[in-house]
Amino acid sequence: MFARITPVVKNLLLVNIGLLLIPSLLQIDLGNLFGLRYVFAESFAPYQFITYMFLHANFGHLLGNMFALLIFGPMLERFWGAKKFFLFYMITGVGAGILFGVVSFFEMQQLQSAVEAYVANPGYEAFNAFVNQHASYAFKQWYTFIDAFGENPTSMEYINGSIQRAQEVLRFQANIPMIGASGAVFAILFAFGYLFPNTELMLLIPPMPIKAKYLVTFYGLYELYAGIQRAPGDNVAHFAHLGGMLVAFILLKIWQDNRRTFY
Repeated sequence: MFARITPVVKNLLLVNIGLLLIPSLLQIDLGNLFGLRYVFAESFAPYQFITYMFLHANFGHLLGNMFALLIFGPMLERFWGAKKFFLFYMITGVGAGILFGVVSFFEMQQLQSAVEAYVANPGYEAFNAFVNQHASYAFKQWYTFIDAFGENPTSMEYINGSIQRAQEVLRFQANIPMIGASGAVFAILFAFGYLFPNTELMLLIPPMPIKAKYLVTFYGLYELYAGIQRAPGDNVAHFAHLGGMLVAFILLKIWQDNRRTFY
């Protein structure tokens, strides 16, 4: 299988692996420097729509994306050619980042409204509700403070402390970087299912064959469900995955309808 790796897929694998291993050895956090931020965050820069897709949080994150690229990418690259395949990868990756940016904009607007509402009417019960809804990840970290606030609900020290923590949540959420090739990889998965719908693939768990079109449909529905019904602590950018699939569909329709265009 590895002898049949196509040139663009091979280079993408090398770049992604290198950008995880080399900075780790040098103790440089490239994700913090080049990950995609919320568009109104202090650390946002337009180039992040490109750089984010070549960075990964850890080896497991990298392995999942690169394995999918290795399995589905070569067939598409042979079908389209290297230039068109690379163009597809880059456009869908950027498109996934843009959709993530749109969704994060509305999420941040909701969070900002929640913070402003709390600042206008702070209190122990309201702070508990705010933390449970918007900052459950910080509950253990703030447990001692929350417990003391409950014992002193009228204390200005704790009221002001709760306001500061609510504002910290807004700053923290605005500056969480999104990294990973998942948007482009999900686009590749969609394109494979779209162009070769009846190709049978063998699942690992459970070990059973499934047609590509059904696998793509399952992943799309799952990402939509997971994005809407987001579980506490879920830090997966589900809408970036969906964005990659959506841009892939649009791009495939354009290329299908414009057969006089060659890449």
